[in-house]
Parts: sequence; structure tokens; C-alpha cells
Amino acid sequence: MDDMTGHDLDAERPYFLIVLGAFGIIGCIIGILGVIVAQAMVPGHDWIADTISDLGAGENEIIMDVALYAFAAGIFAVALCAAHTHLGGVGWSGGVVILALLAAAVVVIGARNEYGDGDNEGVVVHIYVVYALGVGFFAAPLLLANGFGRDPMMSRRWLIGLAILWAAASPVFFFLPTSVDGLYERGLGLIACAIISLLGWMFVVRGRRAL
Repeated sequence: MDDMTGHDLDAERPYFLIVLGAFGIIGCIIGILGVIVAQAMVPGHDWIADTISDLGAGENEIIMDVALYAFAAGIFAVALCAAHTHLGGVGWSGGVVILALLAAAVVVIGARNEYGDGDNEGVVVHIYVVYALGVGFFAAPLLLANGFGRDPMMSRRWLIGLAILWAAASPVFFFLPTSVDGLYERGLGLIACAIISLLGWMFVVRGRRAL
């Protein structure tokens, strides 16, 4: 049985796509909940002025670390789905690789505990990882969107729209005053979660169609 893009659904493992696609969505949910819980636990935290990175550098850093690792696992789960289906050529392969690298970048942010805050002990990598996230969350959905073709068309349009929104919004963060950059960063995080959740949902739908 072929899908609307001409790819053979019978060659795919539906439960693999359903489980890992759902895990991608769950990883995003845990990430969002982790931020909410962490900012409630940190005394004096200002969610408008203080960034998410500030939550990962204090006494309750374990909460933020778990949230980041869950988000990274969700991204990697979606990358596995994309690698399994492989609905395109070189562009799709590039999207898969970028998703895997995005997962690794989020792990680095959680593991390094270095947030570009003036701490010169060791190698400061946070800002470079942030740049990588900025490029990756724009490139990955665009590279994967064409592979979905018309299946499902509206989701594909949402994927492209989110990528464009991310590209337009993410550079603004570097020019914002510190009094509001925390709120803006949370908005960017929601866009990133929306991209991964939408991809996860698209793979869940694809898996269900293959049953």
C-alpha cells in the first residue's frame, strides 16, 4: 500500500512510528512542564527577565536538566522516525542528521552547565550551541517538509510556517534588553516544541495508516 507521496507504507513498522512519534510529543511536554516547575522552585526567579538557562545553573538544576534531556530524547525519537521512513533524497537525509545534531546540542546544554554567564572556567560552548539550535530548528523542518508531499498537506504547511516563524523570531533574541529576554526565550522554546511535536504527530498518523 502506497501513501499519497508514492512511498510504500507496508515497508514501514507502524508501531515503531507510533511509539517514537508519541515519545517525541511527550518529550516536548516534559520539557515545557520542567520549565514551569523549575521557575516555581527557584526563589526570586523572574520568568520575564530571567532566561531558561538561569534555571539550569542554580540549586534546582536537576529539574531543568531532566527537562532538557527529555526534550533531547523527544527530538532524537523524531529523528529515528524520519530515518526509518526516509521520504526524500539528500534533503531528507540532511534533515535527519540535523535532528540528531539538535538532540545532541540540547544534551550539551544540559550537561555542560555553562551558560555564557562570564564563567571562564573550561571551554565556554553555550553561545555556539545556541547558534547551532538557531540554524537547526530552521533547516530541519524545511528539509523534511518536502518529503511529506501532500500527506498530510495542512501539516506540511504548518511545518513550513513554523520554520519561517522561527527564522524570523530567533535572531531578535540577541537584540532584546535583559528585562524581557526571558519571556521571549520561552516563546522561542514553544516554537521549537511545536516543530518537534508536529513532526511527532505526523509520524504517529503515518504509523496508524500503516496498520
